[in-house]
Amino acid sequence: MQVNILEAKNRLSELVRSAQCGEEVIIANRGVPVARLVAVGSLTAAGESTPLEGSIVEWLERNPLPVHVRRSHEAIEADLREERGAWD
Repeated sequence: MQVNILEAKNRLSELVRSAQCGEEVIIANRGVPVARLVAVGSLTAAGESTPLEGSIVEWLERNPLPVHVRRSHEAIEADLREERGAWD
């Protein structure tokens, strides 16, 4: 199914349900296809399946973060404490 952007905006819930059922939903801009709406468990752009089960840790082991964005557990906890302290 192909829909234009305005129609997709107005029917998003319906289109998401269609994609979840396996139907291919193409979103077009003035009749020119620009995006494809697919269910998370469907094929990725690389053609590999992305199962819904599994953990983020397993995904990160297969797709490691770049070195410049990695932080230790202690650094993350310190940032969380600082952020929570700012809430008071």
